[in-house]
Amino acid sequence: MIGVGIANQMMSGKSGTSGVDWGQAANIGKSLLLSPIVGFGVAALLLLLAKALIKDPKLYRAPEGSEPPPFYIRCLLILTCTGVSFFHGSNDGQKGMGLIMLILIGTVPTAYALNHAVTFQQSQDFIASSQQAASVLDHYVEPGAVIGDARDDVTDYIRTKQFNANTMLAMRTLVNDIGNETSLYKELKNVPNDRVRNFRNDLYLMSEALRLTAKSGQPKFSPADAAVLANYKKHIDYSTRFIPTWVKVAVAMALGLGTMVGWKRIVVTVGEKIGKEHLTYAQGAVAEITAMATIGAADGFGLPVSTTQVLSSGVAGTMAANHSGIQLSTVRNLALAWVLTLPVAMLLSGSLFWLFSRMF
Repeated sequence: MIGVGIANQMMSGKSGTSGVDWGQAANIGKSLLLSPIVGFGVAALLLLLAKALIKDPKLYRAPEGSEPPPFYIRCLLILTCTGVSFFHGSNDGQKGMGLIMLILIGTVPTAYALNHAVTFQQSQDFIASSQQAASVLDHYVEPGAVIGDARDDVTDYIRTKQFNANTMLAMRTLVNDIGNETSLYKELKNVPNDRVRNFRNDLYLMSEALRLTAKSGQPKFSPADAAVLANYKKHIDYSTRFIPTWVKVAVAMALGLGTMVGWKRIVVTVGEKIGKEHLTYAQGAVAEITAMATIGAADGFGLPVSTTQVLSSGVAGTMAANHSGIQLSTVRNLALAWVLTLPVAMLLSGSLFWLFSRMF
């Protein structure tokens, strides 16, 4: 998506909805960089803590042949594996669902650009919230403010991040237009097909503009006014940032089937090729607990992380803490794959977008 944004920015130049939000891109980069480091350190500390508190020697021995682990160890491993699977699906599922929604919105916007599950009562609440938001914004409009087209002015604000006196007037005007249009059609599902795309764009512009004003603190809203605008933004996002149940089910099934087919290669790499010795039950449980906590925290903050990277770094951390040794060739290959994936994906996606835009 970053590569597409750069290519789109180069071709369109002034579009507020194009280009790259480098702040968000930086957050993604930080999460991808820090998560393996966190996984390594936390897993190492947890293993040392487990050795100090739990004295059962069976926990610190590698599996022998096909002999199953002791019952309580098996329960522990099932619990931690389930946790990793759940949070892995939650985190990786966001990417799949996001891509599917982009395709649906781009190809059949009349059905998926707006949330048709919004009820009549929720639509009326949105209209009331629009009126409240417009009233709040009106308090901050300067007398000398002048605008040409409200959408263009809000778009320029999103693109440049530069707030001026005209921006507030444009935002208030756009909020009024959105509220009046919603009142006219009563419900989102009644918006005419030829208006759906523009209506969604207006909602997106206002959501982004409100996010930027809240982030920058300019203008300085009172706590009560900020709460009104936050409630209005929540209504907007519910109307546009939604995922149908069937998409969630389809992505969950795809992830599950993919894991069923390709699990062995991952398990062998993580379990046998990172350390110089076979993984023990304690190391496996600690690495999975670390991965579960790290991925769950990233999911809660809306940050993408790689499950394989976090789990692999957790295993490496346990190997270091256990003085088992690390196979540097495997770690090097994992690191190279991680480092090269982002720039290659950016370059390829940007090039393909540029090529297709010229062809069609």
